Amino acid sequence: MPYGNKKLHFGHVAGVFVPADAYARFLRDRLGAENVLFVSGTDCFGSPIQEGYRKACENEGFEGTIRDYVQRNHDAQKATLDAYDVSLSIYEGSGIGRAGEVHQQVTDAVLHRLHDNGHLNTLETLQFYDAEAGAFLNGRQVLGHCPVQGCKSEKAYADECDLGHQFNPEDLIAPVSTLTGQVPEMRPVRNWYFDLPNFRTQLKEHAARLEADEDVRPVVVKGAKEFLVPPVMYIKNELEDDYRAVADKLPAHAFHEAEKGKQSFEIEFESIEDRDAARDVLFAAGVRFRTGKALVPFRISGNVEWGVKVPEMDGVDGLTAWCWPESLWAPISFSATALEERGESLEAVRDWWCSSDACVYQFIGQDNLYFYGVAQPALWMGLEEGDAMQAEPAEGQLQQTRLIANHHILFGKTKASSSGAVKPPSADDLLDHYTVEQLRAHWLGLGLDQKSVGFKPKPFDPDEQKRTDPRVADPVLKEGALLTNVLNRLARSCFYEAQKSFEGFMPLGAPAAAVVERAHEAMAEYERIMHRAELHSIMTLLDEFVRWSQKWWADGIKAADTADDADARRQVLLESFYLLRVCALLMHPVAPAGCEKIAHHLNLPVQRVFSWNEAFESMDELCVEDERAAGRHAVVELPARTDFFEKHPSQFK
Repeated sequence: MPYGNKKLHFGHVAGVFVPADAYARFLRDRLGAENVLFVSGTDCFGSPIQEGYRKACENEGFEGTIRDYVQRNHDAQKATLDAYDVSLSIYEGSGIGRAGEVHQQVTDAVLHRLHDNGHLNTLETLQFYDAEAGAFLNGRQVLGHCPVQGCKSEKAYADECDLGHQFNPEDLIAPVSTLTGQVPEMRPVRNWYFDLPNFRTQLKEHAARLEADEDVRPVVVKGAKEFLVPPVMYIKNELEDDYRAVADKLPAHAFHEAEKGKQSFEIEFESIEDRDAARDVLFAAGVRFRTGKALVPFRISGNVEWGVKVPEMDGVDGLTAWCWPESLWAPISFSATALEERGESLEAVRDWWCSSDACVYQFIGQDNLYFYGVAQPALWMGLEEGDAMQAEPAEGQLQQTRLIANHHILFGKTKASSSGAVKPPSADDLLDHYTVEQLRAHWLGLGLDQKSVGFKPKPFDPDEQKRTDPRVADPVLKEGALLTNVLNRLARSCFYEAQKSFEGFMPLGAPAAAVVERAHEAMAEYERIMHRAELHSIMTLLDEFVRWSQKWWADGIKAADTADDADARRQVLLESFYLLRVCALLMHPVAPAGCEKIAHHLNLPVQRVFSWNEAFESMDELCVEDERAAGRHAVVELPARTDFFEKHPSQFK
């Protein structure tokens, strides 16, 4: 869910939305469109939106309300996703239209259930307060350095850094208010918190199951496990004497000497409460420290006006939900809204999220693994009562989601972040230089499931000499060439040969056994890879199969022409149409528009061309009885020099 404070940069589209769209399209083809929901929406609330709105009013002369500001950005996001052929079932927002209304209802239900089950507590904590502005500061209204040991982020906010580490606000190093530039005070506030540390045992069981599942990406397992450790503090070696002077005043803890080559020793506590008590003692003694990753109470509410309302509970009223918790159940709200648009009741959402026959896939960036891999599983467990609060959900309970987490997509060698020092191109800017299908194919081929990868579009290369040198290849066009050159050539050859030699008809009949066997092997491997959501491997498979299919055509038609053998020409054409159909089926999630154009010219129902529910023995199975008897099927005429997969006009300069 992109924040409602900006348009989409290419990282949003390349790292999450295009992979998710390719997967959703595959599932629709494989399972039937009625069995698939693909949902997302604008994250309308939270301090990034408030801060963005403040800057828009001060620096850009924006005159609307914060709701107008979010709607403007939402509309821009939706237009970009449409331009990239992202086929969402719904794209509204957590505070927009009917989805916003449903999201408030879902929020009420979730928080009441968590409260009734005893997992919510009100805690008094310290919050940043800007005395000059006369306002409490939330989230991104505070900037400092991350206090988590080993983290080098110098862009940390009130209680999390830009790398996703969580910490207590009072631990933030060198905080500064973004409103006035002043050092903020700490003042007490009361909010609702979810007792996340109480779920350590169940979360460990959950992480163990993830680790045992070879289909789960290692980055997901790592993200889930790294917070399931005892609370620790790291103190520089040179401060050991200062620590020992107050050690007896600290809660019970274990001392661990610094490992070889490390600059800090660590002290380990039984609970987060003990660690927090130790923090106060060390602060008073002037002993600086960093905290380690650990389970801390998960904040549910805040005091910002612009947010989803928290229902009154135990006489506590007037609070709004912190954007992160409510964004975790927002997909349920979107699912319910999408089902309602289909004419179903809101309660139908249970069949999709609580049935063991269903699976929820969530495509995310690795930065968000704490929320989706730790906090969300515990929240789902907490919604069940007593003995039902277990790591492995039963039928009828919220099922744990399968996380498809991608590593960072870099802009060159720099992390792609619209809030970073190096501004990446927007997704819209890229369409001035590439076609949608070229970009989709390239991004899917990068292998973000394996590691962080650089995106290096030549038109945006900071080196002017490379940018303007026609001898320097554009790496973005590598995968697209499979479309614009190889698959394009196969498709054009089939249709033009049908028009030239067969009066505009596709010949029908049985392909050679070797052709059918090769196609079935490719389909089986494709399905195995999709099960693991290894989309870069899909691109490798497609490269091999499309090139094999084109070569089958080229070798076969050359031999037929050399021998002037009409029967051989007919046979290789019917086989090549069969291979083209399989190529289009497998490429459809990657390059939907061009593949659907192939289906149109085949003069066959699109839903059947892209359905896996056929024998895939020949093209005859898609044709009517009279056509099978006649041995031919009329295709739609293809005008001269027609491309199914086009290059961008700028690439012809």
